[in-house]
Amino acid sequence: MAQPESLAELLNGRRAAIDATLPAAGFVVGWLAGGRSIWAGAAVAVACALVVCWWRLRHGDKPRAVLIGLLGVCVAALIALRTGKAEDFFLLQLLSNAASALAWAVSIVLRWPLLGVVVGAVLGQKTRWRRDPSLLRSYSLASWVWVLQYVIRVAIFLPLYAAGQVVALGVARVALTWPLIAACLAVSWWVIRKTLPADHPGLRHPTEAI
Repeated sequence: MAQPESLAELLNGRRAAIDATLPAAGFVVGWLAGGRSIWAGAAVAVACALVVCWWRLRHGDKPRAVLIGLLGVCVAALIALRTGKAEDFFLLQLLSNAASALAWAVSIVLRWPLLGVVVGAVLGQKTRWRRDPSLLRSYSLASWVWVLQYVIRVAIFLPLYAAGQVVALGVARVALTWPLIAACLAVSWWVIRKTLPADHPGLRHPTEAI
């Protein structure tokens, strides 16, 4: 398979992971430093999100994507402030991982694996990759790795959330973001490389069935 890039390079996984962990770590630090004040934790989390937002916009990222990340942090902070429970800052993350696991699994069953949708969009292929039986199969198999990633997060976050373990939730958020995303990208890329035929031209060059 002639394909020099990895999924990590195509999807820029490292940057997304860093963006996701800084506000969560900031919330825990602010919460502890403020004497377990949700207001302090929320203020630090939003401040971290604003710094990330400014940095990404300065480096030419699309404003829409950047603002969605900022909005997510603000909503998480508002939920915790509304309920008065610090662990609720992580509720949105817990629900989004559960929803993502379901969405990725359904996409595979419907033969629209989300990994193919995402990579196809990044490469500007729209839906041409679906007309390539080999790519469709490889994307489907590799997408199960992503389902497992979200299931692992839910399995760890849920008991910590139920027990109100705020610090542990923050640690888990960091530990299960960049390392898990890196592992997921590496394993799913390995699956694609192993399941595509040796003479396949690669992700950038879908071939249509004859």
